[in-house]
Amino acid sequence: MKRLVALYRRPSYSPLQHRTNDTAILEATAAELSHAGWDVTGATESDVEGGRLPGADLYLNMCQGTKASERLSAVGVGSARVVNRPESVLNCHRQRLVETLVTAGVPFPKTLLARTTPGATTGVPIDLLTTDHDPIWVKRGDVHAERAEDVVVTDRDGIDETLAAFARRGIQWAALQANVPGPIVKFYGVADGRFFRWYSATGDASVKADEARLREVAFGAAQALGLEVFGGDVALPAPDRPVLIDLNDWPSFAPFRADAARAIAGYVHDTFRNGARV
Repeated sequence: MKRLVALYRRPSYSPLQHRTNDTAILEATAAELSHAGWDVTGATESDVEGGRLPGADLYLNMCQGTKASERLSAVGVGSARVVNRPESVLNCHRQRLVETLVTAGVPFPKTLLARTTPGATTGVPIDLLTTDHDPIWVKRGDVHAERAEDVVVTDRDGIDETLAAFARRGIQWAALQANVPGPIVKFYGVADGRFFRWYSATGDASVKADEARLREVAFGAAQALGLEVFGGDVALPAPDRPVLIDLNDWPSFAPFRADAARAIAGYVHDTFRNGARV
């Protein structure tokens, strides 16, 4: 019997309701694969960090921290399949994310990386982000948001204090991002295209999007980062002009959990059977 280990994310990387939702999609996907004949067990991100990684043919990897990803990469997993690969997870950390997406030509807001130390913005060309006092998004520069204070909207006058607040929490880098006007759309996908869903972040049914163009941007970004299971956020200055503002590995798929779990399990099962090593 084929062995599967579900690697659960550290709770701090799943704030508020995401903790329950992240666990639920991983468990639902593992259950689908169990029904398909896989022997399923679980392990935590702390287990991975401590070198306690059970042997398996397949790892469903929801770990998000640097230590776990580096440990998973270092120990190697032989011929085992890992979804998402630890290198792809690290690509989602803010500094790598910005550099990779810009290099790949994905529509993405102008973003500057800055240290949070006092005076660090002196040499940062803020005028590239705003011509006046337009909104500027300040996001922690390592992992994705762990709590609300990790993503702050301010203006040029508030940047220094926002960075100082990050520094007091031990966050060394931040991403300063230009605001993109228009409604925000959230999306979820699986690499081979068998699953793609999107919806208005505010629940506004009147929001329109060119789905073909939205898919092109979402899947292009995921491919650039090496992600197989992904989700993100897009701003729509116009229905046919999606601008990616964030991309995540193994999101919760909460509004579509049952369908997503079946699609992810089917994708993993099919690519494993066909000998794929994405």
